[in-house]
Amino acid sequence: MDIRQLLLAAFEVEHREHIDAIRDALAGGTAESGPDWNDVFRRAHSLKGASRAVDLPAVEAVAHRLEALFERVAAQDAGLSRTDTAAVHLALDRIEAYVAGLTDGAGPDMPGDALAALDRTLDPAAAPEPPAAPTPAPPEPVLPEKPSLARPVPVDQPAEAPQASAAQAPQAGAVEIPQAGPAEGPQGLLRVPAEAIEALTRATHDLASALGGETQVAEGLGRLARRAADLARLAEGLRGGAAARRRSGSAKASTPVSTPASTERTETRSDAEWRSLEAGLLALSRDAAEVSRLRGAVAASVEGAMARVSGEAERLALVPAETAFGGFPRALRDLAREAGREIAVTARGLELPVDRAMLQVLKDPVLHALRNALSHGADAPEARRDQGKPSALAIGLDVSVQGARLLIRIHDDGRGPDLAAIAETARRRGLLAPGAEPEREALLALVFEPGFSTAAAVDTLSGRGMGLSVVADAARRLGGSVRLAARAPFGTELAMSLPLSAAQRAMLLVEAGGVTYALPSAAAERLLSLSPGDLTPAMGRLVTRLRIEGADATLPVLDLRSLLGLAGATEPELGGTRPAILLRGAGRRCVLTVDGLSDVRTLRVLPAPPIGADPRLVSGTVILAGDRPALVLDADGLVARAGETGRGAAPEPTGPRGTIAQAPRSTILVVDDSITTRTLEKGILEAAGYRVVVCVDGQDALDRLRAGIEPVDLVVADVEMPRLDGFGLVKALRADEAFARLPIILMTSRGDAEDVARGLELGADAYLTKQTFDQRQLLDTIRQLL
Repeated sequence: MDIRQLLLAAFEVEHREHIDAIRDALAGGTAESGPDWNDVFRRAHSLKGASRAVDLPAVEAVAHRLEALFERVAAQDAGLSRTDTAAVHLALDRIEAYVAGLTDGAGPDMPGDALAALDRTLDPAAAPEPPAAPTPAPPEPVLPEKPSLARPVPVDQPAEAPQASAAQAPQAGAVEIPQAGPAEGPQGLLRVPAEAIEALTRATHDLASALGGETQVAEGLGRLARRAADLARLAEGLRGGAAARRRSGSAKASTPVSTPASTERTETRSDAEWRSLEAGLLALSRDAAEVSRLRGAVAASVEGAMARVSGEAERLALVPAETAFGGFPRALRDLAREAGREIAVTARGLELPVDRAMLQVLKDPVLHALRNALSHGADAPEARRDQGKPSALAIGLDVSVQGARLLIRIHDDGRGPDLAAIAETARRRGLLAPGAEPEREALLALVFEPGFSTAAAVDTLSGRGMGLSVVADAARRLGGSVRLAARAPFGTELAMSLPLSAAQRAMLLVEAGGVTYALPSAAAERLLSLSPGDLTPAMGRLVTRLRIEGADATLPVLDLRSLLGLAGATEPELGGTRPAILLRGAGRRCVLTVDGLSDVRTLRVLPAPPIGADPRLVSGTVILAGDRPALVLDADGLVARAGETGRGAAPEPTGPRGTIAQAPRSTILVVDDSITTRTLEKGILEAAGYRVVVCVDGQDALDRLRAGIEPVDLVVADVEMPRLDGFGLVKALRADEAFARLPIILMTSRGDAEDVARGLELGADAYLTKQTFDQRQLLDTIRQLL
């Protein structure tokens, strides 16, 4: 890579810093003092100097006018007018678009509208405004498609690289320009295929699982060392006992008898053998202890190296949200200019790393939502004045992480949802019965229906009714949710809540009912130990008082076993002192009691499985040592459950209508081709007291049942499996007299009415769908069939 390419790479970072700082100032600066126009002037000056250094005269010309404008504002200690602000935004947008379009150091033609607008601002007496130049379509922020290339990684250094002057040096956070080194080749960029990065991430995950067994090896060696030491002590005792017996025998002899030479040799040889055995065992003990120590050190070293590799791979696999959403503010301002509307766009949290594939799915839906805010949020200027709003419609894009979920919010301060228009459109399309008056939330949910639009006519922004439908489809594809709500005091907010995937997150591992669960450690504010005296019944639930942020707070107490319907659920006060967690989620707190606190580990969070506990409480899966999956609990869902009436730490019923197994040792055969689903179902059923055997498909299950390896009391089977599917398994079992009355539950993601009817007609006793799965429903169904 030549020096100019390196300079352009540095300029790409630097110019974005300057533009972002100028936009922040235009948005009002700090709440206390307002914009620092001297800093804004310096930013424009630095932008001009940097563009000159990389030979971009088109950018330099615009930056020069910005510098002159900000110098005048700083000198006069006055702000910018609305016209001046619009001209600056246009200029910044044109610079961004120009730099984004650079190819081999050459850019497209810079439209003249930005220069003309700045010239009119600097000299109002200048020539009248020329016809507007055609607005170039803003470049779509596109993520690399497979087999795309990920972010470049520097490898070598250039043979010669002139020193950049102090005036041209990159600002803090910019790309550092490497200097020449003796006998070094040119620095290049290693472009890594995205598939290779994803494979590396999977490989490090597998390595982490494999290393989990190293601890067991070290523990085994430790036991060997202890056993050898015990044998050495035993041998020493035996030798001492033999010597004592010889001394006792000699003292009891009444007549002196000379010891034959052969007897002396035998005793000498016996002593030598004992000493040799003792020395060998001691040596074995020392060697085993040393091997154990070395093995532990090696395991720790490998684990540390694995963590570093995993961290690096994770940084490559995740990309900033700005990769997909960074160009949206500029695109939205261009759309507003075309529509003759004045807007102010803010974007927050775009620096957060997010899975590349997730961003690719969200790119178009988020842009649709922003366009919807511009189209439906805009209210008349006089209405904004009457309500005391700024003249520009404020539109915001906020990206954040809460617990194990990615939150994306698009909001505006416009006129808010038109509930009357939504109801009228819903009735016209047959989505709402005449005269029906649904709740506000149910009414707002209708806007996500395909083709639903309240616009009076179709234009470039709205009217086709597909924008919010695209948003809802994307949320469903990612296993998340979306909602539309009025925003106080003005406007509308669209919020998407999505489970994070492919992310390394710190997890607190807890035990409940013999099962390990994971909680995002960021949601655990404090670890507690609750005694019966710490708990007080109040309004049908248990509460406790804690000192939080300098004040006493009364918080509900939930028992995790009871919450998840696990065996052995009891009220905390009946079980003695219990470990507990002060949990925070959705802006509220509760206390969660568990059976034990296991560990804190950084684990890769995978998508939530198709089955498991209440889906409102589960946000993902992690893989523990030994390839054991564990559910990731959603802190927001747990805290929300604490607020429900009659819940808290109350125990689950264990009587005839409860979810605890009535026949604890009944044997259940689980049939599923997914190892994760098999393992999770096995864990749920074993925690409820059942004995569980598993098979990988219908044919495997049929062969095992016919072989009579063990008596089976009930079968839980998936439908979609290789060789023999669930329907075929039911048909084969019902045709066999030996299994004609064997209870069979089909549990699958195929929830169509035709599939349900077919399964029941073939002879299944129950048909459960994984989309709406609740483990209590499964356990109740099993109890009824047994």
